[in-house]
Parts: sequence; C-alpha cells; structure tokens
Amino acid sequence: MRPICLSIVIPTLNEAVGVVDTLEALQPLRAQGHEVIVVDGGSTDATRELARPVADCVVTAATGRARQMNAGAAIATGDVLVFLHADSMLPADAVDAISAAMHGGRRWGRFDVSIRGGARALRVVARMMNLRSRWTGIATGDQGIFVERKLFTGIGGYADIPLMEDIALSKALKRRGGQPACLDARIETSGRRWESRGPWRTIVGMWRLRLAYALGADPAELARRYDA
Repeated sequence: MRPICLSIVIPTLNEAVGVVDTLEALQPLRAQGHEVIVVDGGSTDATRELARPVADCVVTAATGRARQMNAGAAIATGDVLVFLHADSMLPADAVDAISAAMHGGRRWGRFDVSIRGGARALRVVARMMNLRSRWTGIATGDQGIFVERKLFTGIGGYADIPLMEDIALSKALKRRGGQPACLDARIETSGRRWESRGPWRTIVGMWRLRLAYALGADPAELARRYDA
C-alpha cells in the first residue's frame, strides 16, 4: 500500500495567539515528509513571523477562507489536501485514518470534532455537528476536511464566497467524488467562537444562516449577518 503524502493547509488572520501551538503539534508529520502550508489573509499581528519557523511555506493571499485555502492548495504537492483551522489540532492517528479511508476507495472526508472549553453545552454541540454531518454528508471547516488533490482541482476548489464555502465544497465533492469518509477520530477545535457568543445562540444562529443559504440567500449578506 503506497504511503499517502498530506499537504495541510491552514488559513490564518491575526492568529498570533495559538498558531504556534497548532503548528508545533504538526512537526512530527513534517518529519515524516508531510507538508504544512500557512496562508495568511493579511494579519496585522505577528502571525506570519511566528509561523515561518514551524511551517514549510507561509504565503499571503486575499482575505477570506475560501481564497486563502485555494491559494494554499495551488502550491501544495501532496496527494491529499487537509484544510485545518488555525485553532484546531489533528488527532494523533490522522495520517493512518486518512490513508485507510483513501485506500478503501473514499476520495474525501472529515473527522469527528470535539470542542475545547468549559461549557458542558460544547460537548452537546460537537455531538450534534458530528451526527448532522454523518446524516447529510456535509462537512464543516471545524471538522478538518480532507480531499484528494486531483479531485479538489477537478471541481475548481472552494467557491469564492465569504461564507458557507464548506457547504458548497461538500456538495460539489459529493457530486464528483461520492460520499465522504466520516472518521471517528476526533479533531479538537477551540470553543472560543461558541463561548464568546454563547453556545446555543451560536448554533441557532448558524442554523438560520444555513437555512437562508439553502433557500438561495446571498453568501455576502449572510457573512455580514454572521459578523454582526
């Protein structure tokens, strides 16, 4: 079974607090020959300077997760792209889990997620996210989407939209690459977004935005509502 080489693409924007922890956790993978690409969206803090010693490549792209992740994918050399948030940690067995899924015939997928934080509600939120994703076949960025690089290129990458880019990508991948591999291994992500706004307020707000997107709302308007 031929080893799979990963290209881990991390979009950043003012992530000086925490980005080094994320990148240092990936150093064993770099030592094994996998690559780590940081794509910064114009940080005004020390994100880029902190990332350079612990990444294979640090580049700057137009602000926006979709644009940044596309820019990272464009220079990636691995067989499989892994899109990882700057405040998230891959599970220890990520390479083996992805390899097993790919050699088993899957072309893309995501991990289950756990959310760091003190609120008990975050465990419920994570469980709901994982169940919803298994039921719908739609993955979110928090879940560490991974995809065969050739497939990602073939569908044109992420749609150039400011929000819901993961939903659009998942739908395109399902059409061209079949159902995702929904891995039990858990990626750990920060609960800062949920804790700052309140777990239930955040999840209800996202449900409303997802429904509006499904009904044809403009992603740019949804992004304004998300940031409000």
